[in-house]
Formats: sequence, C-alpha cells, structure tokens
Amino acid sequence: MAPVARALARRQGFNHEILLTGQHAGLSRYFEDNAEGLRPLPFSPHGRTPDGLREALHALLLGVLRKRPADLVLVHGDTTSAVAGASAALDCGIPIGHVEAGLRSFDRDQPFPEEGHRIAIDAMADLLFAPTQIAAGNLRLEKAAQGRIWVTGNSGIDALLLARERIAPPAAPSSGDGRRLILATCHRRENQGEPALALCEALKRMVQTLPVRVAVPLHINPLARRGMEEALAGAEHIELLEPLRYDEMVRLMESSWLILTDSGGLQEEAPALGKPVLVLRNVTERPEALASGSLELVGTDPGRIVAAVAGLLADGEKYARMARPAFPFGSGQASERIVDAIEEWWAERGT
Repeated sequence: MAPVARALARRQGFNHEILLTGQHAGLSRYFEDNAEGLRPLPFSPHGRTPDGLREALHALLLGVLRKRPADLVLVHGDTTSAVAGASAALDCGIPIGHVEAGLRSFDRDQPFPEEGHRIAIDAMADLLFAPTQIAAGNLRLEKAAQGRIWVTGNSGIDALLLARERIAPPAAPSSGDGRRLILATCHRRENQGEPALALCEALKRMVQTLPVRVAVPLHINPLARRGMEEALAGAEHIELLEPLRYDEMVRLMESSWLILTDSGGLQEEAPALGKPVLVLRNVTERPEALASGSLELVGTDPGRIVAAVAGLLADGEKYARMARPAFPFGSGQASERIVDAIEEWWAERGT
C-alpha cells in the first residue's frame, strides 16, 4: 500500500493515514527506514487463530474509525487485517476500496483463510481495484460483488520496481563451486506441518543430488518457521535466514536462479524480475502468471519438486522460456490508476 499512499500524497485534496494493525510484528520498520512521509498507527492485537485475530483487529479498528472518521477506507489483498478493516469500515458506514480485488483460486481451503477473505471483502467494497482483466471478470460473475470495478494492475509491482531501482546490484546466481542459488519460502497455513516438512526433505535431496544451494528466509510466524528451522538446521548448502526487509528480499530474488514458494506476492513479483517459479501449491489464484509461462505448480511432494528442479537444470530452453520477464499484473502504474479512479468516483458523487 506504500505506493498508493505516495500517489495520494502527490495529489491535492487528499489526507491519508496508514493504520498498521500489528498482524505482522516488525512491519513498522519499513516506515522507520524509509522517509515516505507516512504516518503509521501501530496496534498490538491478541489472538492468533484466524477468527480470534479477526475479532481483535475488528474491535481495534472500529474504535479508531469511530474516533477518526474517514471518507474512504482502502484495504489491500486478503489478510485478516484487510477483512477486519473492511468490516470495521462497513460498520461505521464508510465506503471501502479493495486494492487487489477479484483474485480467486475457487477453493476455500487453498489458501485458507485467504480465499474466504477475498470473497467477503469484495462483497463489502464500493470500489474494486482489480489487478487484471481475469480478476475483473471474476468480480462480474459474483452477484455479491456490487462495487464499481476498475482494472489497475497491482500496486505490489509498483513497490517491486521502485525497490529494484534502489538496491545494490544483486550477487550472481551461482557460487564459486558452480551451485545455483534457489530461493525457497513456505508459510501458507495449509502448508504448515507435514507439507512444510516434505518441502524440507525435497530441499535436502536437492542439495545432495543437484548442483544447487538454497536460501530459506524464515517466516516471522513461529508456527510457519519452527518445523522448517528444526528440519533444516545444519544442512549443508542450505542457509536459513531471519525475516528480511523488503529491499533485502528483492535483492535475494534478483540473485536467485529459481524460486520455490507458496507465496502469492512472489508469484507476481518473480515474473517481473524474470525469475522462474515452482509454486508449492496445487491451485493458484493467479492464472495470469501461469499463462505467462513463468510459473509451474508442483505442490509439496518431494519427488515432484526435485524432478522439476532437475528438469530445469537439464532443459536450458525451458528455463529460458520461464526466465523471460513478464508483467501480467502491471508494469508500475497501478497506484496512479487507483488514485485516478478514486478522484473519478468522488467527482461523480459530487464530493
């Protein structure tokens, strides 16, 4: 949302505030380390189950919005913070804009609870900022989604391209011993436990049988990191990293030969950087990335993952096709388009 906030700051007639809910501790460092002129209001909610966290965040945000009335509340994506923010705005009678609207995997369990959050937010939103035509088409087919739809691209790509301009040149994807660098992340709720351990098994097989090395940024959520940390501790050619700042993550992506991930954001960012992705899921809400040729779904079966990596090592033509930069989610103008849409919407309302 930082690029959207910066776009709002550049336009006359807008005052905005960033509400940092505390769902991800440490996010405030982004604002401390980057003088963006943003004003975060951090909170520390309790309750880590999806329903407990949602209720805690809803109560906190409801209190804030009642004390600081707004003319519009913008929420991004499918997090618990987003659905809590949208429902709090709805309860206060404040119009809602959903950035990254319309993404669908069409499977409520993959990802859980994010797929349900997307559907709920889109049903509440007055302004629906779809990143692609496919996402907009999903919204048009849902009777519950009654808001106005704009196709804008995703502001996450705006953030990525800006970060890439600011970072130092990346390291080479291969080490001195010829091992190619693979970036691996795994944090989705449905992948916690046995699926994450299966990925760890695949990573250990990979570095034993293939000329690769692996960097694993651990997630800040202890439920997502604990098992992987224990399974991979001390493994040769596998480096465990503490959670990275966004600029550090972008540099690591650029340094990578291949990315293994269950992250939704990385499925959008990696194609823009020209990095092939093996998606550790069976379905994706980003079919545009699949169509671009940058992604391949492999799930979490160790044999399938290792075979897919070995296949890319052996098939240079396939790797080159997957490594072509692609921009199915926009090329950096989403935030300005979102603000243009807000201005248009307000002008039509006569406010």
